[in-house]
Amino acid sequence: MDHQPNHHSETPQSSGDDRIRILPPAADHGAAMWRVARDSGTLDLNTSYAYLLMARDFAATTRVALQDGEVVGFVLGYRRPDAPQTLFVWQIAVDDVARGRRIGARLLDSLVDDLSDVTTLETTITADNAASNRLFASFAERHGAAHSTQPLFAEADFPDEGHPTEHLHVIGDLGSTH
Repeated sequence: MDHQPNHHSETPQSSGDDRIRILPPAADHGAAMWRVARDSGTLDLNTSYAYLLMARDFAATTRVALQDGEVVGFVLGYRRPDAPQTLFVWQIAVDDVARGRRIGARLLDSLVDDLSDVTTLETTITADNAASNRLFASFAERHGAAHSTQPLFAEADFPDEGHPTEHLHVIGDLGSTH
């Protein structure tokens, strides 16, 4: 099943002097995506190999933010195999040098706009991640979409000690809003 985006947000998006390009990643963006995730200090860092594969194999459901040709942010997503109209956002990160410029919101908006058949967005967020909780709540508000949360994976579900509960955020009825 091949789901290609309807269009790519390859035109630079400007906000004041901010020159950011948001587009699907090329395979060689994977290493920079890994570095942004590592430097975030808050994300669960996956193996660098995972970011290389995501950039190559899931470019249709992933976006990078480029500033002067350098990756300064990304959103990694995939379609749920049992519900292809549901986009699961696995990770989203913005480099310190680019924070405070709504790049996370712009990445999400660009990705969902490109995937016009997506009706539901899902992600998991820990309760202590205030920035991500705000980001997805504001996404739902901007899109006039329903937003619900519930625990998905409890601390006891994780094999490594100390991983907090991941709460599933479901943002629905996107088809009518984009």
